[in-house]
Amino acid sequence: MVSLSKKRLDNVGRALSGACVTLIVLLVATLVFMVAQHGLATFFVDGISPTAFFTGTTWNPHQADASGAPTVGALPMIVGSFSVTLLSTLLALPFALGSAIFVVEISPKFGRTVFQPVVELLVGIPSVVYGLIGLTIVVAWCRGWSNTTGFGIFSGSIVLAVMILPTITSLSIDALTAVPKAYREGAYGVGASRWQTIWHVVLRAAMPSLCTAVVLGMTRAFGEALAVQMVIGNAAQVPDGLFTPASTLTSVLTMGIGNEMMGTVYSDVLWSLALLLLAMSFVFISVIHFIERKGGLNANGR
Repeated sequence: MVSLSKKRLDNVGRALSGACVTLIVLLVATLVFMVAQHGLATFFVDGISPTAFFTGTTWNPHQADASGAPTVGALPMIVGSFSVTLLSTLLALPFALGSAIFVVEISPKFGRTVFQPVVELLVGIPSVVYGLIGLTIVVAWCRGWSNTTGFGIFSGSIVLAVMILPTITSLSIDALTAVPKAYREGAYGVGASRWQTIWHVVLRAAMPSLCTAVVLGMTRAFGEALAVQMVIGNAAQVPDGLFTPASTLTSVLTMGIGNEMMGTVYSDVLWSLALLLLAMSFVFISVIHFIERKGGLNANGR
């Protein structure tokens, strides 16, 4: 009787787990299908050339070009999104990696009990708060010494760097913690100093996981909308400098999607931008899986 009850309980658990997995798969498939259906309508229904869309530098959906098609060159937003993502990652990485080394290798007790919780508190701050701080402090600071409006790639990158700092820091701490103590003891045993051990042993052993942390931080930065929208200037133009007002894929989406009816050409174009964001998310996820797979192979010596 007891074995029968356990068997039934096991079957119920499997059924519930299978139902949850099926539901998640259906939700993801539905999401991808919906975004792709509307996004691809720009090219297959509205007749807009993919080349003109991805390489055009003029964004004015309500104005037609010589062929009668809307002027929807998305290159300025693509350049803006990649610019703020890469620059914010470069700004945040040294602080995140230094913080992780401090927490794990230099002062574990203080780092675990005080420093790490303080850094993780940054995750709970709403994006609009980051945007307001960036608008009142970062933009004003950039305006004061750059002789520009202060809006642009640089301001957006600073705000994004602060936003992705907790993500990269926390994952980097986990990566360094996962390095076996035997690696450190072996390095000390052959006469290596603390910094030689950190640089030549710990960081190299944790490199795949550290790369994963960086890519996840880039994913977070690439998809951020509100905070960047408040400080980047929202000018649909290819930026010619770090202090030139620019725009990103997410900022154009948030400003335009609520003002257009479904089925219009402009709505389809905005869905195309969303499809591009979704495709980039898949690229980031694929990169993470590739890094993890290579890291596992290297760990096994193959």
